[in-house]
This record gives sequence, C-alpha cells and structure tokens, in this order.
Amino acid sequence: MTFTPDHFNVWMEIPVSDLDKAVSFYNDVFKTELRRVTDMGPNEIAIFPAKEQGGVAGHLYPGKPAPKGSGPTIHLACPDSLEATMERFAKAGGEVVSDPVPIPAGRFAYGLDPDGNSIGMFAA
Repeated sequence: MTFTPDHFNVWMEIPVSDLDKAVSFYNDVFKTELRRVTDMGPNEIAIFPAKEQGGVAGHLYPGKPAPKGSGPTIHLACPDSLEATMERFAKAGGEVVSDPVPIPAGRFAYGLDPDGNSIGMFAA
C-alpha cells in the first residue's frame, strides 16, 4: 500500500538568527503580515498566513540556520510577479542566486535569505 495524503507537506520551519529582522524581511518581500505567537512552544515564532484555517503554511523561529545555502529549499508563493518579488528580495538584503526557471506549473527563482536559508520564489 502506498501512502498518498492530500498534502504531503504539512508545515515548514525556517530557522533565523534574528526574529525581528527576519519578520521584516519576509513581510517586505512577500507583502504579507507574519503573526507573532508566544504560546506554541519554548520560543516566540512568526507564522506565515494561510487563506483558510488549517491551511499549509509554516513559521520562522529563533534557531541556527544551516551553513549558507546548504539546508533544504523552501518555495514560497510570490504575491505578484516573480521579477517584482526577486527585486524586493535583493533590496531587503537577500541574495538572488538564479534566473527565473520555467516549469509547467509556472516559474521560480532561487535566493538566499539574510541567514543563508535557501528560498524558492514561485509564481504560478
């Protein structure tokens, strides 16, 4: 029997060295409002919003990021064009490390956030 859930990815966590700076970076780049939460564990976290209650999202947490570019890649939805998101990403202190890559579902580009986390910016 093969396990095939509705959503194989159920949550993601991105470790950051400075939660305040990281929240500002992700809010600016993805034109969103991460929600700060203090009662879900030992540390304060900042949750990415999802349209529906229980939607697949994730959070930032104070932690030790993997060495620059060596951790897993998290792909995040662009709020507008891929190029506009890439421009904000670089302006906010991230490093865009690829040109746009076309795939059947849309396009994406790779970047490194200020902590060196590998982030995919995806536009359908």
